[in-house]
Amino acid sequence: MHKAEIIFENEYFVAVNKPAGLLSIPDREGKDPSLKTWLKEKYGTIFTVHRLDRDTSGVIVFAKDETTHQYLSKIFEERSVEKIYQGIVQGALSQPKGSIDHPIMEHPVKAGVMVVNKHGKASLTDYEVQEELGLYSLVQFHIHTGRTHQIRVHMQALGHPIVCDDTYGDGRPVFISSFKRNYKLSKDEEQERPILHRLALHAHLLHFQDQQGEHHTFEAPLPKDMRALLQQLRKWRG
Repeated sequence: MHKAEIIFENEYFVAVNKPAGLLSIPDREGKDPSLKTWLKEKYGTIFTVHRLDRDTSGVIVFAKDETTHQYLSKIFEERSVEKIYQGIVQGALSQPKGSIDHPIMEHPVKAGVMVVNKHGKASLTDYEVQEELGLYSLVQFHIHTGRTHQIRVHMQALGHPIVCDDTYGDGRPVFISSFKRNYKLSKDEEQERPILHRLALHAHLLHFQDQQGEHHTFEAPLPKDMRALLQQLRKWRG
């Protein structure tokens, strides 16, 4: 497990770069480590403001007191927080930029799975392709609502699911051999290891004004595994 990294803290809140694979908050069983538990041990009290999916990396904010918690939760709900994500998706999109405005609700039968449905809650995602890389594209997302799995559901609806998404895509890990012709294993490898085997989604930036009127922009660079895949794709794009 990669370690979470504190990007910024003051007496009111803390902004953290969450690694992929770490829960934001404890799940029902409470067996697996979570970011909130780690912060609780560090600060004593900590309050959840929003969350990231387990396999999504990037910027997340927790409040240190009840008043800050109420304020931050309110601005997240009122959509006054700017939220920018980066993701690697399957295929090449027909429009280099656009908005996906599909309401989302929970699947009537499958627990924890979301679907596009006209009876769902309003959900709006702006996207812009940053780089086309043959079988995949690097896309930036600006989400105006914070629905569960919003980007993942919206990209599935567009027909370009997030790479390695096992709920809304094929979930298959990415191997260099899948895009590099004549790929050969090195002598010490018995089998090829995937270059990416987790959801290729990263919370890149958060921008908001705090209760004291100060503006904050927190950024987390793309993690190593996603950068490695992009590097290989650029190399073999031809």
